[in-house]
Amino acid sequence: MKLCLQNVGWRVRDKDIVQGASLDFEPGQMTAIVGPNGAGKSTLLRLASGLLRATSGDVWLGDASITTLSSAQLAAGRAMLMQDSPLRAQFTLRELVAMGGQISAPFMSTSVRLELAGLLLERVGLAAFAERDVMGLSGGERQRVHLARVLMQLEAAVHGTDRAPGFLLLDEPISAQDLSRQHLVLNLARAHASGGGGVVLVIHDLNWAAACADHIVVMHEGTIYAQGPPEQVLTNALANRVFGLEEGRVRIHAATGKPYVLPHDMICP
Repeated sequence: MKLCLQNVGWRVRDKDIVQGASLDFEPGQMTAIVGPNGAGKSTLLRLASGLLRATSGDVWLGDASITTLSSAQLAAGRAMLMQDSPLRAQFTLRELVAMGGQISAPFMSTSVRLELAGLLLERVGLAAFAERDVMGLSGGERQRVHLARVLMQLEAAVHGTDRAPGFLLLDEPISAQDLSRQHLVLNLARAHASGGGGVVLVIHDLNWAAACADHIVVMHEGTIYAQGPPEQVLTNALANRVFGLEEGRVRIHAATGKPYVLPHDMICP
């Protein structure tokens, strides 16, 4: 089941925020959306999720327009982790994660849902805090518990079947994480893709994008500037035109063949 954008646009007050976006997101693949601030990355992801309705074009999940799907079908087919997931209610971590399966798997028993929530908390490194109040967590810990919640949404929908989970849509999922937890979060995303689910993430770190993604989409001024494998897309010419980096800042890792940018090269004299 693919997630497809067909000539999608979003226009506000005579201004095109996203225009003419056509993309096929594949199951089993991890796609990173990169670009400068204000390029339309998060808007594109919200359009793909159905949280924003396109003002032109259409979004398809499998063989159906996303606008025709029921809330349960949509919840089972894709889950979205927002940049900011505000929460002002008192729940334990286990309770919050378990809520992720309420719409996508309405017939799952409470006991099974809570058991699966515990396993997901273990995967995001928060099992020891399962009975703690969410409001007592740090920003990075809250970001990871919400990751567990959206994973719950997809995995509950296919629990006990041989079907692959749906699309995991992540908007800046490592923005509040230290380096080791960045690695943890991105490994979880890769594992989701390896299990047959699709992953689409917005990320500012070009090095992580190149290291982890199978496919990169570069957004610039509301349009898709380039897309393809990291080693073909992240060139010195693109880094100069889109990100304003001087020529020669992009290098190739000798062991992996992946492009990377060395921050030390950009320190002001």
